[in-house]
Amino acid sequence: MRWGARSAGILIGCLLAPLAHAQVDLEPFLKRDVLQTLKISPTGAYYAMTVPMEDQTVLAVVRRADRQVTSKIHAGSDSVVSNVWWVSDERVVVSVAKKYGSRDQPYPTGELYATDADGTKRRQIFARYGLDGTQLQPRAASLIDTLPDDPRKVLVSMYALDTSTPNTRVERLDVFNGTMDTVATAPVRRASFTVDGARRVRFAQGAGDDNVSKLYHRADDTSPWTLINDEARTGFVEWPLGLSADGLTAYLQVQQATGPDAIVAFDTVTGARKEVMRDPVVDPHEIIYADDHRTPVGSFFMHDRLRAAFFDEKSPTARLYRKLERAFPGASVDVTSGTRDGRLKVVYVWSDTSPGDFYLFDTTTNAADLIFSRRSWLDPATLAPSELVTLRARDGLALHGYLTRPREGRDGPMPLVVMPHGGPFGIFDGWEVNDEAEMLARAGYAVLRLNYRGSGNYGRSFRHAGARQWGRTMQDDLTDATRWAIGQKIADPERICLYGASYGAYASLMGLAKEPDLYRCAAGYVGVYDLALMHKQDSRDSRSMRNWADDWISDDRASLAEVSPNLLAQRIRVPVFLAAGGKDEIAPQAHSERMEKALKAAGVPVETLYVRTEGHGFYAEANQRSYYTRLLDFLSRHLGGAKAK
Repeated sequence: MRWGARSAGILIGCLLAPLAHAQVDLEPFLKRDVLQTLKISPTGAYYAMTVPMEDQTVLAVVRRADRQVTSKIHAGSDSVVSNVWWVSDERVVVSVAKKYGSRDQPYPTGELYATDADGTKRRQIFARYGLDGTQLQPRAASLIDTLPDDPRKVLVSMYALDTSTPNTRVERLDVFNGTMDTVATAPVRRASFTVDGARRVRFAQGAGDDNVSKLYHRADDTSPWTLINDEARTGFVEWPLGLSADGLTAYLQVQQATGPDAIVAFDTVTGARKEVMRDPVVDPHEIIYADDHRTPVGSFFMHDRLRAAFFDEKSPTARLYRKLERAFPGASVDVTSGTRDGRLKVVYVWSDTSPGDFYLFDTTTNAADLIFSRRSWLDPATLAPSELVTLRARDGLALHGYLTRPREGRDGPMPLVVMPHGGPFGIFDGWEVNDEAEMLARAGYAVLRLNYRGSGNYGRSFRHAGARQWGRTMQDDLTDATRWAIGQKIADPERICLYGASYGAYASLMGLAKEPDLYRCAAGYVGVYDLALMHKQDSRDSRSMRNWADDWISDDRASLAEVSPNLLAQRIRVPVFLAAGGKDEIAPQAHSERMEKALKAAGVPVETLYVRTEGHGFYAEANQRSYYTRLLDFLSRHLGGAKAK
């Protein structure tokens, strides 16, 4: 039975001026989804779902038999349910994160909540200052694994929050009353842990103030920790993905001197290593596990699409995935959860033109029944696909990205919006439905999303090639991609603009300063434009953040000034649109105000939208509507595309 039906009839903007443009309907992009994630309970009696609200996400438990909501968990405004676990047949545990704005990356608060599926025994089971509020030192917890032999308990990592490099330990936490007892302590600060099938803590990975990674292993609960990788010595990071069912083989993701990361089998007895999987272009994207949810059996890789690869194509998991892929051609599939007996699986099916559908797959009958469609009002037949593009930077470095073109009027050069992603380090654009790219395509623009150096997904050397390269080679990559699009007759050289958020906003303004004759305009959303100010703000957080800012941005004020757009406004000669939130702590509004002041002093046309109640990206639908209406109007005046309805 389907809970939502897709509807067609969404208008597509015509391509180029002076042709008439149909106005862009913003409603499909502003309308909030009903569901984000879904997991089935071990018995199959319930679903646990995360449901987005305006400024938070909540957990809803739904009885499968009649689809009635039986329990809810929410942690207040600006909160996100970051993960969900069925820890027993009836008990659900969720972790909470904070997110101050639609563009903010959620950061864990370390708080845990639990409820029985029927809504009883609902309570917080871990709090920063203790459940009674008497704990003097703030702490955080992260769930590591469940304990099938003890449905009252789970394993969590726990650490103090009042130091930048806390000691971490593993605790056994009661999911009903919140009591704990210590299981293990870490040999390294800021540690994360990996356990084997018997729930013994086997690996610890972490780093001190210097941000240098160390990985430790031990044979069992009573054995000493042994250092098996030190980034300071080897020059690369490796981290555990899980262990084989017998606990003798561990699978590690290992960075390489050049190229993408590899998955390596590590013999925990002899220490021998053997590479078992490596893509020629991209890193492992997400690990695929066997039915025990602990034994790695393969990985997804994100490139021309999301592809699944397996250590053994004859394994039960590989055969299941290949069967599902045949049932859903052209889409990617992911088994998100299953019942204890292995009969029922929740399968998520999605693509670059589909936000995704959840199916309940019966492994005995091979029947797949639709549970729920995400954003059911978006018809895949009307969405523009993401085309993989590959080009060479001026220094020969291979660059990859995605081009979205209007579904109609695709012949000949067209107005182009170059849209750098935020982050910047470790973040990357992928094969997916991108709301802004789709919105701009409907307005008649081609949209280029480039994974410039510093982005994730292409290995350590590619990411480190972006270190201290804000406004330099990172910016050159965007310039080279723009010129490539012109050379390929994709872009009309007279109608190209830059637009991005956060770091993408920085790169958009820096692009105007560095290449004043290449672009017609730029828009920056919740951006950073004064690197000295950003460095100062980041350095206040902790010693490790200060070291990170020095290593990845710069520790030299003169160098920062050379690539701060607010100090280069006199080079900019085309119109600018800036938008920011007054509550933004990632890119405070002061950055946009300084940029605006500098542009006005230089005689550059500048438009602004400041919303004092918003953070790093606008939450409220009315504010989002106002922003995207202004953005499309700005681009229309300079590139000739459609405006918003």
